[in-house]
Amino acid sequence: MTSERTKDFKPGVFRKAYHLCGRLVPIILKPAADRKIKLETNQPGAADVRASGGILQKLNDMKKTLVCALLLFTVARIQAAEISVFAAASLTDSLKEIAAGYEKTSGDKITFNFAASSTLARQIEEGAPADIFFSADEAKMDGLEKKGLIDTATRKSRLGNALVVVVTADSPLQIRSAGDLTTAAVKQIALADPKAVPAGIYAQAWLTRQQLWPAIEPKIVPTENVRAALAAVESGNVEAGVVYKTDAGISKKVKVAYEVPAGDAPAISYPMAMVKESSQPDAAKKFLNYLDSKEAGDIFKKFGFILRD
Repeated sequence: MTSERTKDFKPGVFRKAYHLCGRLVPIILKPAADRKIKLETNQPGAADVRASGGILQKLNDMKKTLVCALLLFTVARIQAAEISVFAAASLTDSLKEIAAGYEKTSGDKITFNFAASSTLARQIEEGAPADIFFSADEAKMDGLEKKGLIDTATRKSRLGNALVVVVTADSPLQIRSAGDLTTAAVKQIALADPKAVPAGIYAQAWLTRQQLWPAIEPKIVPTENVRAALAAVESGNVEAGVVYKTDAGISKKVKVAYEVPAGDAPAISYPMAMVKESSQPDAAKKFLNYLDSKEAGDIFKKFGFILRD
């Protein structure tokens, strides 16, 4: 992480650095024009010396520019903040694209820790240095809020999603309803761990509502997170998997065999908030505001997320 001084950004710092260039550079690089070169004008080689003096002056001007640029760059690096974002694995591609654009305009550096929301929440509870938490469900955020670990004033439910059943792109399996997952043709089903990971919890709730969980539970292959469930299907190690619609959309190795109707599944909600112990509160709030902007929203929609008001 960057030092504490990055919190105290002063708008005039670059202007001061620019003026500093004007004072320091002449001292560091004394122009050739100021050098005392004693040479009679009629002495052989005088014209060459005068010409070389002009070249030296140009070289020194170039050096001045480079020194100033280096100084300004150093000041910019000192002032830039590094924001640590702990985010659900399903947000990986969309957040990376959003951060790339934000870094170019803000100068700040965004670093990510992508994992299951349950894993991230536990890491924050244990004191991991996070500035922002972007969860795939409200429950994990609720847990941190009850323990006083997030800034509640910054909390917002930003996104929604949908569940889908995926199979390999060349699979002949036909899944027309949840009941088809109980057939003998489906021997194993990859699912983010339903005991802890939001995607798995949502899927279990859906299958429980359909009164199918007891029949399907023995087929479940629990994975660390939703991206791992997707990978299990891509590899052909399981016949089917239940993942988010956004995850299915990024893979060319799987196809959606069945999309769970919104009315059959629990509401999927992605809240975001600043961690109370953030070392970069001002910068974190600015990035949260950007995540709530139209520019970021357009990228989230491109990846298949549903924007929540």
